[in-house]
Amino acid sequence: MKLIECVPNFSEGRRPEVVAAIRDAIAGVPGAYLLDSSLDASHNRSVITFVAEIGVVVDAAFAGIREAQRLIDLTSHSGEHPRMGAADVVPFIPLEGSTMEDCIALARQLGERVGRELGIPVFLYERAATRPDRENLADVRRGEFEGLRDDIGRTPQRIPDFGPPTVHPTAGAVAIGARPFLVAYNVYLGPASNMPVAKEVAKAVRGSSGGLRYVKAMGFEVDGQAQVSMNLVDTERTPLHVAFDMVRTEAEARGVTPTWSEIVGLVPERALFDAAVRHVRLRNFSLDMVLEQKVRRAVSGGETLSGFVGSIAAPTPVPGGGSVAAHAGAVGAALAQMVAGLTIGKKKYAAVDAEMRELAVRAAALGNTLAALVARDAEAYAGVSAAYKLPADTPELESMKQRTVDEALLAAAAVPLETAAACAEVAELALAVAERGNTNAASDAGIAALLAEAGCVGASYNVRINVVALSDRSRGARLADDARRLVERVRELARRTAQVVESRLEA
Repeated sequence: MKLIECVPNFSEGRRPEVVAAIRDAIAGVPGAYLLDSSLDASHNRSVITFVAEIGVVVDAAFAGIREAQRLIDLTSHSGEHPRMGAADVVPFIPLEGSTMEDCIALARQLGERVGRELGIPVFLYERAATRPDRENLADVRRGEFEGLRDDIGRTPQRIPDFGPPTVHPTAGAVAIGARPFLVAYNVYLGPASNMPVAKEVAKAVRGSSGGLRYVKAMGFEVDGQAQVSMNLVDTERTPLHVAFDMVRTEAEARGVTPTWSEIVGLVPERALFDAAVRHVRLRNFSLDMVLEQKVRRAVSGGETLSGFVGSIAAPTPVPGGGSVAAHAGAVGAALAQMVAGLTIGKKKYAAVDAEMRELAVRAAALGNTLAALVARDAEAYAGVSAAYKLPADTPELESMKQRTVDEALLAAAAVPLETAAACAEVAELALAVAERGNTNAASDAGIAALLAEAGCVGASYNVRINVVALSDRSRGARLADDARRLVERVRELARRTAQVVESRLEA
């Protein structure tokens, strides 16, 4: 199961009924689960946190953005927090089973849909950014709604990734991105008389002043105490314990000792485990040693691979060959993503680093598409099966049944054709990572190509068997022809990949 967290920020914090409507729109999407919701009147801003499986998280985020467009008018909005859109910022964060590449693909998918269906310009930011000058959200949002209204489309930095080159008259624009989990973390330094130290420590710690790169920090007085307030924007690269250690070191160098610390909101358990491991100096620690981790895996929902294989072996028609073909393609995409990942960041492959990052994202998106097609193929078969069970006791009913059967067969042929097309794209990625990826993983690239070929050929069988069953085969001739062309293309790509792999193995 691939879980994604989404934390959309909306430009409304003074009308609880509006925030409730947005929250309800998100929660109304089956499979989306709200974790937290907060609103701030002075900032006139709300933050909603929800989690969903990868197949529904875009629908839930879109529902929230659409409701915000309907209910929020930025021309009459004011508040302390900078903003450029009714739905201002929508980040995707990978949780268990998902990757950053998954989230980048989701950001692109949501951005395209928002631009096309809602007419709102979309800027991709953080890990999803298409330009280096859009990685920082502050740069994307510079000038806010009013400034962007005048500047959009005039410079390359101000041309949106999706949607029109003009702001929506009331909903503005939206930043959609992918990022690691952000942890709001505060360390207290005693009474308010230590505020000068808190400000000095915050300056020493924050990345913009030469401190920890993935830390934003400010010194505040809170309830009569001096506080170093931090946002840890990438706890994988700057863990929580590293931030605390630096605050303590800088404070003690100035004669002050931290009194306590706090986490605001939610935090990944990994961040706390890392801090605990560091504190007690555990050696060779892994999450497999955590009881609750074992329990969750044992009782978690979703079908395991062994369960899926068992379902295939059962004497039932679904899941059948079409689902297996899609699954083969998904595994091939995962292998291509793995090879790209093993290439990224290696000095030897610096020339293709950007290409491999893009390939990894494309592979993740294809894997998600093919995973969805596993279920869709079974659903398509169910439609055909239901059509065949319709009554045909009269000539009218028989004619109606035949029409229904034919439509179901055409729909059932269209699904594996999508699978074949996705497998063809996987084959392209397999060839690319075989030719230019890490040579130590050449065999993995070759296996990805073989799986893509198997998936494509298998899917084409399903296209053609549905076409053959039509009362008028000419209606499905185009689908069958498209499937044959895809198979020819994939076989050529697999052949070329095999040549590359053989040359690597003989070197």
